[in-house]
Amino acid sequence: MAHIQTYNHDLWDHGISQGYAVNGTLYMSGQFSHDAQGAFVGAGDIEAQTRQTLDNLDNVLERFGAKRSNLAYVEVYLTNPQAHFESVLGLFKDYVGEHRPAGSLLGVTYLASPEQMIEISAVAHLD
Repeated sequence: MAHIQTYNHDLWDHGISQGYAVNGTLYMSGQFSHDAQGAFVGAGDIEAQTRQTLDNLDNVLERFGAKRSNLAYVEVYLTNPQAHFESVLGLFKDYVGEHRPAGSLLGVTYLASPEQMIEISAVAHLD
């Protein structure tokens, strides 16, 4: 029988959970730059948005008792990868440290909010 656990921060309901764990694998919905009250953070500032987005990824990991070292796959969506690749990559490498999950970085035309420049989704294993 499958063991399923979900987490949703209840800031809004888009019909998805922020995290969905089944049989030791955690699937994390795309995180973006919002604070604990749901207010957007870092309009026009890719580094501020990236830091907040990574903090939000940490929040989901923590809800399942996982850490950054549990990340298996990370998918980064950027609206302007040519301009922001280097700064985002540097912040991401600082975030994961020596751990190197698999991943992809995708350039996209736009994301859910007009001011949103980055979104990150991930898959992690639970110990």
